[in-house]
Amino acid sequence: MEALSDEEVRQAVRLALAEDVGSGDVTTLATVPPNAAAKAVMIAREPLVVAGLPVAEAVFRELSPALQITRTAGDGDHVKAGQSLLQISGPAQAILTAERVALNFVQRLSGIATLTRQSVDAVRGTRAQVLDTRKTTPGLRRPEKYAVTCGGGHNHRFGLFDQVLIKDNHLAALRDESPNPVAAAVKRAREKFPQHKIEVETDTLEQVEQALAAGADILLLDNMNLVQLRVAVQQAKGRAKTEASGGVKLAGIRPIAESGVDTSSVGALTHSARAADIALIFEF
Repeated sequence: MEALSDEEVRQAVRLALAEDVGSGDVTTLATVPPNAAAKAVMIAREPLVVAGLPVAEAVFRELSPALQITRTAGDGDHVKAGQSLLQISGPAQAILTAERVALNFVQRLSGIATLTRQSVDAVRGTRAQVLDTRKTTPGLRRPEKYAVTCGGGHNHRFGLFDQVLIKDNHLAALRDESPNPVAAAVKRAREKFPQHKIEVETDTLEQVEQALAAGADILLLDNMNLVQLRVAVQQAKGRAKTEASGGVKLAGIRPIAESGVDTSSVGALTHSARAADIALIFEF
C-alpha cells in the first residue's frame, strides 16, 4: 500500500480534532497564556514498530503552523523503549490541545504495525504471507491497513469493490442452485466481473474441490485443522492460491504457515491489536 496522501491524513486529523476539541480546549485556554512556549518529545515506552508519525505531525500542525517538529524515527522502524519519535516546540497551547489526538493515532497504528511484525517474524522461512482483513475501525480502514504494511504485512482486498470473495453466507443464499452453490456463484461472478480475481470461502475438502472445478483463483480455507489444510494445499497445487483464515492468532500462525498455504489472513491485526505504549513528555 502506498503512503497515506496529504488529503487522507487531513481528513482523518480534522475529524478526530473536531471530536476531541469541539468548541475549544477549555482547560488549556483557561490556564495557559497564548504566548507560552514549550518543548515536548514523543517517546516509545516499550519496543515497538512505528506507524502513524505523519498523522501525528499533521495533528500538531493543524493546531499551529508555528510549531517546529522534527521526526527522530520513521514509520516502519523498530525502536527500543525510551527512543524518541517526534520532537515538538512552539506554542504551548497547541501542543497541549493536540497531545491526545496525536498520541491516539500513533499508539493505535504502532500497535497494529507491531503485532503485524511479530506475525511476519513468526512465519519467516515459510512461503506464507501475512494478510489483513476488513475487520477495521469504521472510518480508519486506510490508516490501519497502512499500518499493517509498516509492519511488513500485506493488504487483502480494501473493500467490497476490488475483489470477489464468495463467502459462506453467499453460498447459503444459493443453497438450491445446481450443480452446487459454489459452481453457480463462481460462474456468475466470472460473467459479471471478469476483471476481478475470484476467491471462494471453503469449509470442507468437498467445497475445495467444487471451487477448484469451478475455476476459482483463490481458496479461503476457513477454520480448517492442520491436516485439512495440508490436504487442501495439495488439491490446489498448480490450480489456485490458498489462504488460511479463521481465528488465526500469533501463537498458532507458524504451524498454519508450515502447511504450505500461500497466505494467512489475520483479523486480529486490526481488530485486536493492543495500543502501543507511547508518551508525550514536556521538557523544561
